[in-house]
Amino acid sequence: MARGGPGGFDVNALMKQAQQMQEQMLQAQEKLKDETVEASAGGGMVKVTMGGDLTLRSITIDPEAVDPEDVDLLQDMVQAAVNDALRPPHIVSKPASATAAPARTAPAREKPPPKPR
Repeated sequence: MARGGPGGFDVNALMKQAQQMQEQMLQAQEKLKDETVEASAGGGMVKVTMGGDLTLRSITIDPEAVDPEDVDLLQDMVQAAVNDALRPPHIVSKPASATAAPARTAPAREKPPPKPR
């Protein structure tokens, strides 16, 4: 064992190990870019697909979810679906043999009765 410092501490070996770890991390990040996670809210009325690099790849909104009188509900469903897709363990790297996590569905919110005119 090469002695590079006081007490037999090999700085060169430590630097080499750090460089290898950095390369492994970059490779893992590249692999994550190809992973996708799907999540939904409102009983599947709003679906989102997120990339492993935390990019929003797609949003699908069922036309029945679009109610001009209740835009807040649609906004809540989109927010819930995106947040669900971003929640761990999705963003934690997983073994290559693991399959994509199944889509999780947030509980549907009941629509309030129509407002009297």
